[in-house]
Amino acid sequence: MSRRSWPPRGPSPPQPELVSPRSLTLDEQLHAYLARVGVREHPAQRALRLETDRLADGQMRSSLEQVQLLGLLIELIGASRVLEIGCFTGYGTLAMALALPPDGRVTTLDVNRDWAEIGRRWWRAAGVEERIVFREGPALASLDALLAEGAAQSFDLAYVDADKKGYPTYYERALALLRPGGLVALDNMLWHGAVADAADQSRQTRTLRDLTAAVHADPRVSMCLLPIGDGLLLARKR
Repeated sequence: MSRRSWPPRGPSPPQPELVSPRSLTLDEQLHAYLARVGVREHPAQRALRLETDRLADGQMRSSLEQVQLLGLLIELIGASRVLEIGCFTGYGTLAMALALPPDGRVTTLDVNRDWAEIGRRWWRAAGVEERIVFREGPALASLDALLAEGAAQSFDLAYVDADKKGYPTYYERALALLRPGGLVALDNMLWHGAVADAADQSRQTRTLRDLTAAVHADPRVSMCLLPIGDGLLLARKR
């Protein structure tokens, strides 16, 4: 009797594409667990977070776990100079300043000084006010001023959380201001899921969708889009 070969000869049936498991959906119970044991929040951070959440625009605040990640990234890459495009009340600003060495600096940009003054009280309470440089005015003008002042390739990390229509320009300016090996972090890149909805052709959604595609194809960086907060895109300048 002839021996049968195994596996059978001939073309194999097509196999489904392997994909990684989906990220967990954070229900209230799981989110509360994460907030309790997954992050560490300075008392001044907590006070600023609660004060910010009472504002009419409080939903613009970065998430607790996202600013914790930014602080950890600052420590991991040994950052001493951080650029923030979009300060709001300075909650993320404070988290990043706390992660810096004593001689480190966060340069934060915003058109609204009143919001930043809310944060300034808590920056002072946390003992890091001297690490934060606030520049008032349109972000693009401030970024071009930094370049004119000779700040190209001098920052270690840039965090972008400002008007979405300006994101493509902010990304390019951030790359110019970052040193090789520096990180740019862009917030709101999942835009509450709208970027995955082809029917959503609103200006902000298209801007974020197109920018993600551009970063994905950009040979100047390595990148990863994370489902944290409202979507955080990290790109490392090569």
